[in-house]
Amino acid sequence: MALRMVTGKLRSKWLPRFSAASLLHSHATSFGFKEVQEEEKSRMVGNVFSSVASNYDLMNDLMSVGLHRLWKDRLVSKLNPFPGMKHLDVAGGTGDVAFRILEAINSVKHRAMQDVLEDNLHEETQIFVCDINPNMLNVGKKRALERGIGEAKSLLWVEGDAEALNFKDNSMDGYTIAFGIRNVTHIERVLAEAYRVLKRGGRFLCLELSHVDVPIFKELYDYYSFSIIPAVGELVAGDRDSYQYLVEREICFDDCRCRVSEG
Repeated sequence: MALRMVTGKLRSKWLPRFSAASLLHSHATSFGFKEVQEEEKSRMVGNVFSSVASNYDLMNDLMSVGLHRLWKDRLVSKLNPFPGMKHLDVAGGTGDVAFRILEAINSVKHRAMQDVLEDNLHEETQIFVCDINPNMLNVGKKRALERGIGEAKSLLWVEGDAEALNFKDNSMDGYTIAFGIRNVTHIERVLAEAYRVLKRGGRFLCLELSHVDVPIFKELYDYYSFSIIPAVGELVAGDRDSYQYLVEREICFDDCRCRVSEG
């Protein structure tokens, strides 16, 4: 009962400020439970991810209880990558999704299905890992070296903004964004850019955490999110504030998404 009252007060106090209508008609936006100016959000989000970059996989493990690994496997399975494809993974700095895509393309199953032109197609494969944060990209490049694919010609690292991509129109066969769209300031611009760079028939896949509908599980998840994750973040990474933001952004994003779908 106490838990329900605490989480209820948190939501009733903060979330009405971030209704879809209020965000559309204001130059302010949400940064967790805070309301900040749009121009400030990118800097503040950048600071968070610079802080958690070296522990990003641990952060995802904490936020999803390790399930993000299975979800990313499923994402790549749905993408159905193929040799010769041009793919853009946005907000994918640590390479977690891009590595899976490359592995799928290099798999024995895919190789067995290709004809004699496979080698030429493989040479043309390009997987662009795009992230606005250079620290996240550096972590990804380091992980690629550790995996022995640091020199892979198919893997390209690009520092860029999801809201203003530096890629040509109709240039990509696929576009993925995993746990990233909630961090941007203007989601509609991100979607417009994704549509612009995708070829006709190209595939767009977005992976995000969702809200829990079952009351008892929702209370447990809220308790875990607000009480356990920030504490563990402070203990393991020495950064409670960044992990607190990551919890708050999930609640605010889900609330705004629900209001838009109901409106």
